[in-house]
Amino acid sequence: MRVNCMDSIKIRGLEVNALHGVFDSEKIQKQPFIFDVDLELDFFGAAEYDDLNKTVNYAEVCNLIVEIASKNTFSLIEKLAYECAFGILDSFPVQGVKITVWKPQAPIEHKFGNVGVTVGCRRERVLLSLGSSMGDRKGYLDFAINRLNSTRGIKVKKVSSYIQTPPYGGVAQNSFLNCAAEIQTYLTPGALLEEIHAIESEGKRERTVRWGDRTLDIDIIFFGDKIICEDNLTIPHADYKNRPFVLQPLKEIAPDFVCPLIGKRLCEL
Repeated sequence: MRVNCMDSIKIRGLEVNALHGVFDSEKIQKQPFIFDVDLELDFFGAAEYDDLNKTVNYAEVCNLIVEIASKNTFSLIEKLAYECAFGILDSFPVQGVKITVWKPQAPIEHKFGNVGVTVGCRRERVLLSLGSSMGDRKGYLDFAINRLNSTRGIKVKKVSSYIQTPPYGGVAQNSFLNCAAEIQTYLTPGALLEEIHAIESEGKRERTVRWGDRTLDIDIIFFGDKIICEDNLTIPHADYKNRPFVLQPLKEIAPDFVCPLIGKRLCEL
């Protein structure tokens, strides 16, 4: 019987001589960088059928890391680690990746064993609500969907029907065109929010009147099973249950999604 869990592929001690560092000398004289990598995926099918096509070829992962490390020059190993993590997620069907980059010859004026950084990225299922009440409303929603799908780290999986709804909040005067989108992303919630704000700005969104009419509005409703309460970000969205223009499109594309706060499927709300 298959246990409901993720498997992992581990790569240890991959050494690449490359040019990364803050100092000018580090951009001229190569030094070694050591990579430890953990790939999260389900390779039960590969084990069952003894088939390489049903897993990830770790030699190809190593080749990609070597290519990224050797063909670029970054000041920080933090940047190097994230570029390798993003490259793996862009190129291979893994659910998550954790990479440690060691810099054994770092320019430190003290005796040390090693220094390094570790980054972790994981694909998450995210549900968004989109709306527009000004100008070419459908055009703005189409633009937002296309722009999301062309952003590195984001893949649009489903889009609901577009529905027309009355204004909400007592300030906006125009009717809205609304939809929901399911995306898959390996960006953090904060990074995704920054991308969304950039897309809204490109869609001529002006943040002048709270709850007022707007060309484009994109809200993160759910981010996997995460519960976040920060000054600029609350997930799940605090008022989603009371907004039919949010809930109806979400139920169309993700009826069985379970709200991590109340433990109910969207179709039950």
